[in-house]
Amino acid sequence: MSEFTQQSQTQPIGVFDSGVGGLTVLKHLIHSMPGEEFVYLGDTARVPYGNKSPETIRHYTRQCVNFLLSFDVKAIVIACNTASALALDLARDISPVPVIGMIHPAAVSAVEQSITKKIGIIGTRATIGSHAYEHEIGNVAESKGLNIEVYAKACPLFVPLAEEDFGQHPSAAMIAHEYLHEFLALGIDILVLGCTHYPLLKDLIGKTLPDISLLDCGETAAKELCNILQIEEQKQAGELPIVRLFTTDSVHAFSSIAERCIGFPLPDPIRISPETLEEQGLSGI
Repeated sequence: MSEFTQQSQTQPIGVFDSGVGGLTVLKHLIHSMPGEEFVYLGDTARVPYGNKSPETIRHYTRQCVNFLLSFDVKAIVIACNTASALALDLARDISPVPVIGMIHPAAVSAVEQSITKKIGIIGTRATIGSHAYEHEIGNVAESKGLNIEVYAKACPLFVPLAEEDFGQHPSAAMIAHEYLHEFLALGIDILVLGCTHYPLLKDLIGKTLPDISLLDCGETAAKELCNILQIEEQKQAGELPIVRLFTTDSVHAFSSIAERCIGFPLPDPIRISPETLEEQGLSGI
């Protein structure tokens, strides 16, 4: 891991995701740290990451991290479970500032909150296939002397449903039931939403699993970063966040989705080309 360089309070926080799902993480970051400046990158030209190879995801992650570092950020949040599962080590190796992923904070919260000690996880194929959540929950449970049962399920169709704002469509209820009904018989009391798009479908998932608590990994990651910045005395005071949005392709209704996630209007995203990310990925910062 790179040794961290000294940062100042006024530097921005960088956030990236493969699309609009990371906006759910940005919402929690703004709520926890309303005085900060944020630079958000949605790699919408190459969404979804969840169906791509580990090598490709690591390649994209390197590019996104280098893009955010060009803004002299004081920390980076990988608001994507797939990239967190498969490329967090790479991101931390090339970054001179702290990098927060989605998985460890959620694993800690899930273990602490579960009463039945049976935890469910849903995510993309790549995240579930990596077994990153099982490993992290197992490590946390072992450190606490607990025995936890973990059940994981890939739900790849949830990402396009979230992207297209189809959570209220009748077909979405059928898809959710097909993916989730087996959890009802397993005795889980916590379901980790292991993809940052999935909180956009929280109502849909909650109706399918009405007696199971849904854990938003973006909320736990935001709390972890907030604690780090407080300890390092790098948290910016104030109540008026500054948000700059970038995407690698135009996205239908991106601004409306952003406003729905955040709760107030945001500026239209600036479009950058994937070639720009390629150049920065090669050159580094």
